[in-house]
Amino acid sequence: MSSRATVWRERLNGFSRRDLFRGGGWLAALGLLPKRPAVAAARPAPGLSVGRDLYQSIGVRPLINCKGTFTIISGSQTLPEVKAAMEEASRHYVHLDELMEAVGARLAELTQAPWGIVTAGCAAALTHATAACVAGADPEKMQRLPNVQGLKSEVIMPRSSRNVYDHAIRMLGVHIVEVDTKEQYLAAINENTAMVCILGGPSDKFLDEVAEATKPKGVPILVDAAAEELTIPNIHLKRGATMVAYSGGKCIRGPQCAGLLLGPKDLLQAAWLNSAPHHAFGRSLKVGKEEIMGMLAAVEMWVKRDHQAEWRTWESWLANISSKVASIPSVRTEVLQPSEGLSNHAPRLRISWDAERVGIAGNELEKYLYDNEPRIVLGGSTGAWGSNQQSSISIMPYMMMPGDDKIVAARLYEVLSKPPQIRRAPEESGPPAAVAGQWNVRLDFVRGSANHVLFFEQQGENITGMHRGSMLAGDLRGTVKGNHVRFRSSFPYEGTRINYQFEGRLENGALAGLVDLGEYGTARWTGRRHQYGNGERRRGA
Repeated sequence: MSSRATVWRERLNGFSRRDLFRGGGWLAALGLLPKRPAVAAARPAPGLSVGRDLYQSIGVRPLINCKGTFTIISGSQTLPEVKAAMEEASRHYVHLDELMEAVGARLAELTQAPWGIVTAGCAAALTHATAACVAGADPEKMQRLPNVQGLKSEVIMPRSSRNVYDHAIRMLGVHIVEVDTKEQYLAAINENTAMVCILGGPSDKFLDEVAEATKPKGVPILVDAAAEELTIPNIHLKRGATMVAYSGGKCIRGPQCAGLLLGPKDLLQAAWLNSAPHHAFGRSLKVGKEEIMGMLAAVEMWVKRDHQAEWRTWESWLANISSKVASIPSVRTEVLQPSEGLSNHAPRLRISWDAERVGIAGNELEKYLYDNEPRIVLGGSTGAWGSNQQSSISIMPYMMMPGDDKIVAARLYEVLSKPPQIRRAPEESGPPAAVAGQWNVRLDFVRGSANHVLFFEQQGENITGMHRGSMLAGDLRGTVKGNHVRFRSSFPYEGTRINYQFEGRLENGALAGLVDLGEYGTARWTGRRHQYGNGERRRGA
């Protein structure tokens, strides 16, 4: 254990808790931190040490989770009962078909749903449910996937439900038909419709009416309720949904790589046959006996847990943090109650302050606490130095563990009352470089490269224009300060967006720098002005 962690443990020795640092990964997804951090590693040990310093022994620094159930920071921590069930399950051999049959019956008893199966996460549940709707349990059809020629191959989805996770549905080869209104829902249903998929929450406002229209046609409705609380009896099934999928490793606090699919027995048994251990499209999405029994244990505990007591505990943790930092000049705190819906349903604490007066901005505080020890991941910050924007961070207690509130309160008080010296890059001086026009750009990824084209229109320090990739395109916007260029672009595709954040310099007539690809890492980029031939005309000329 590092000397700094030891100092913190001595400083906070008035309470009992398990190890200060714990499991996680580095925060890579775009938007989770104001800027992609370098991989921060602990001092490596000679080899794996199974014990309290498990992660540190291989050079990984665990973290305190004040953000929520994000997979990139390893979701949630399994309940003690879940750990015990997984440990015991690992000691025996069972036949997986027999196991899932028994687990399905027990899940039906616990959830009051017709049947249930355990999957390798909620995304796997979406994939298996789609496969069941397209191919059923017909081995010939199952073996053809993702070739859907001659099979039902359309999935109707509200435009507001489209998201990065619908890739788990598209991977079956189906085509997603977007709709916006109830009338469009009904008009889109035809003999080629395999199912309707709706994201739980605001997108499900037409669920009752759509269910009334689809039931006579035999079209199943799947609700993606990944981050939602498990309702018993199930709110979505009561409203007419056929199936509902949950993440096991979020609020249910089951295994991180487990999910839950509830619905009619025949359809769920077909979904199970389309998954491992059977040799079908879902063979790669394997869930083992340990995860199956761990997920069942989590659902058993869900019906026993005192959820109101958990809520009161979260509020007490936020109160402890608030009372500690509220004495700092200009610092204000506010408890925010969750909006309507069942996802990430917990109170949050917003801490806001005047960055000029305190001496540190919101994005700087978030990054500093992530980079240093104890390593703390906070909710999305607001405010950058010099932006004249009120700075703030938020604390989500949903996945905090006992004792975290004391550590976080003390650390926030220390940093906000005596901010560290932050190295801030000096602003470029001199007039903005002229970059208007077309640039041919090469992106070198960690593996592979691509040729893109940038079109810049410039007014002083501000640039706008278009970024054209290998097959997609989107608008760009940014600034030029001296020879320093910074701009963002975003390519919409299906239910997601590919985001680019370019930063570089103009030197010797060429642009070069790094582009942040969010969860997909970084790439180097170089650009040169397009050389127009005699037959070409400049854009806008």
